[in-house]
Amino acid sequence: MADYALVTGAARNIGKAIAARLKADGYTVLMLDIIEPEDASLGEFMKVDLSSQTSTAQALAWATDQRQITRLVNCAGIAAVSAIDDVTFEEFDRIMALNVRSYIQVTQAVLPAMRRAHFGRIVNISSRSIRGYRKLTSYAASKAAVLGMTKSWALEEAGNGVTVNAIAPGPIDTDMLRVAQPEGSPSRKTLIEQIPVGRIGQPDDIANAVSFFLDKRSGFVTGQLMYVCGGLTVG
Repeated sequence: MADYALVTGAARNIGKAIAARLKADGYTVLMLDIIEPEDASLGEFMKVDLSSQTSTAQALAWATDQRQITRLVNCAGIAAVSAIDDVTFEEFDRIMALNVRSYIQVTQAVLPAMRRAHFGRIVNISSRSIRGYRKLTSYAASKAAVLGMTKSWALEEAGNGVTVNAIAPGPIDTDMLRVAQPEGSPSRKTLIEQIPVGRIGQPDDIANAVSFFLDKRSGFVTGQLMYVCGGLTVG
């Protein structure tokens, strides 16, 4: 029987790396995203706007149809750069719908199968911004909510054989970072100098951490937050 892993935001960047790692780990990967995947060979794909409750419900009906999903990675997310005076409630609601509400909705859809199997692994992607970051009010709030939900779900589901953990990436070489910190720019050089390991992270660094949390042997680890940040969080 197939061992299904569902990844949201799997089309590119960190989500794509996670999907690739999980395929290599032997899982049958299901991918949800609003854009077509850069590598369609990684798994079955459904295009969906996860900020829409209705569209998400339709995609989840497809994903769970005759499939017992026992591994979930909530990775989809968006950010907006705004000082507190410039934050709009439209921006806030849009970010919370995708970064928080979709995590709840997707998790609710797969939990019944995990409970029946008395086995499940859930990984939520949070962010180092929960420690505080200028001009990221809405994003940081959403990612702090992800951590709170992770801990709550871990306590609720521990008796059902389901673990729930979170990962907080530091600077990762994604499309968004390359726009903010272009290759060869002084700002990128300064950033690298601040990272103890001396480099910007790669999406595969996050995928490696996800792989650990999803492993069947990781059943004694739940409710935890792992920073994957090259040591930035230490100092």
